[in-house]
Amino acid sequence: MESSAGSWRRLEDSERQETNSEPHAPPVNGQRAQWKNAVGFWILGLCNNFSYVVMLSAAHDILKQEQASGNQSHVEPGPTPLPHNSSSRFDCNSISTAAVLLADILPTLIIKLLAPLGLHLLPYSPRVLVSGVCSAGSFILVAFSHSVGLSLCGVVLASISSGLGEVTFLSLTAFYPSAVISWWSSGTGGAGLLGSLSYLGLTQAGLSPQHTLLSMLGIPILLLASYFLLLTSPEAQDPGGEDEAETAARQPLIGAETPESNPGSSWDLSFQERWTVFKGLLRYITPLVLVYFAEYFINQGLFELLYFRNTSLSHAEQYRWYQMLYQAGVFVSRSSLNCCRIRFTWVLALLQCLNLAFLLADVCLSFLPNIYLIFVIILYEGFLGGAAYVNTFHNIALETNDKHREFAMEAACISDTLGISMSGVLALPLHDFLCRLP
Repeated sequence: MESSAGSWRRLEDSERQETNSEPHAPPVNGQRAQWKNAVGFWILGLCNNFSYVVMLSAAHDILKQEQASGNQSHVEPGPTPLPHNSSSRFDCNSISTAAVLLADILPTLIIKLLAPLGLHLLPYSPRVLVSGVCSAGSFILVAFSHSVGLSLCGVVLASISSGLGEVTFLSLTAFYPSAVISWWSSGTGGAGLLGSLSYLGLTQAGLSPQHTLLSMLGIPILLLASYFLLLTSPEAQDPGGEDEAETAARQPLIGAETPESNPGSSWDLSFQERWTVFKGLLRYITPLVLVYFAEYFINQGLFELLYFRNTSLSHAEQYRWYQMLYQAGVFVSRSSLNCCRIRFTWVLALLQCLNLAFLLADVCLSFLPNIYLIFVIILYEGFLGGAAYVNTFHNIALETNDKHREFAMEAACISDTLGISMSGVLALPLHDFLCRLP
C-alpha cells in the first residue's frame, strides 16, 4: 500500500510539474520575441536617421567646397580653411547651411506627402532595400564629390533613405505592441547623438571628412540585417500589453461608429475615413510642426551665426559642437517615455518658440558673453524637440483604434518634415540679410 501510495504521489507530482511548466513556456518565447523586436526597432531608428544627421553635421564642411573649388582642381570635403565674409561679424559662408537642410528634407517631405496616397501598394521589404541602398549611396557620393552640387545630390539620397524609412518603419509599428514606438524613438535619438558625435570625434581626431563618411558604410548594412534577421513576424504579435488600460481610457480620434478590424485592413479606409482621421490628428500634428520649425530654424539658420571669437574652437568646430549637443538632448528625451509622458504637447511648442526668439535676439544683439551658455540652451532645445516627437507618436498610437493606426502613424510622419522644410525656406533669406550687416 505504501509503495502504491508513493507511486500515486510521484505521478501526481510529475503531472503537477508538467501543468505548471506548460503555461510558462509561451511567455518565455514571447518575452524573447519582445526583446528582439525592441532591439530591432531601436537599431532601425538608429540606422534610418544616421545618414540624415551626419549630412547636417557635415553641412559646414560640404559648403567649404564652393569657395575652395575655384583654387583647386581636386577638392576633398576635408577640413580646409574656411573662407569667410570679413566684412561681417558672423564669418558667413556664401551659402547658408539651410541649403543643406533643404536638400536633406525636401525629398523626405515629398515622400511623406505621397505616402498616404499609395505607398502601401509597395511591400515593406522592397522599401527597406531602397532605403538601405540610398543611405549607402549618400555616404559614397558626398565622400567622393568635388563640388557642392554633387554633394547636395548625395544629401538628397540621404533624405530619400531617411524619409522612406521613417514612413515604412512607423507604419510597421502598427503590427507590433505599442512599446516598440518608444524603442524606435530612442533609436532615432541615438542616431542623432551617435551620428553627430562620431562625425565630430573622427574629424577632431584628424580623420578627413571624406574618410569619416566612408567609415560609416556599415550603417546601411546594419539596417538591412536588423529588418531581415532580427524582427519577428508581425503575425505572431499580440498588440495588447502594458498600455491596454491607458488606451481604453483615452478618447479615440475616430468614434466607435466605424467598425474596427485588424491593422492589416488599414488601407481599406475610404477617403472620407482618412480625412476624418487626419482632422483628428491635427491637434498633435500642429504642435509638432511648430516645435520642429523653431528648432531647425535655430539649428540651420542660427547655429552658423552664433559665432564666438573668444574661444579656442574654430567656427567649423563650434558648429559641430552645437549639432552634437542638440542631438544629445534629443536622445535623452526620446528615451524618456517610460519616465515621463506628456499629453499636452502644445506646451513644448510654446517653449521651443520662446527658445527661437531668445537665440534670434542674441544673434542680432550679441548679449550672451560666452559659448558655454549657448551650449546649455542648445541642450535644452534638444530636450524639447525629442520629447515632442516621442510623446506625439505615443499619444497617436494610444488614441487610434487598430483599423486606423497604420494610416494615422504614416500620416503623422509629415509633421516634423513640414516644420523643418518651412524653417529651411525662411532661414535662407535671414542668412543673406544678416551676412550683409557689418
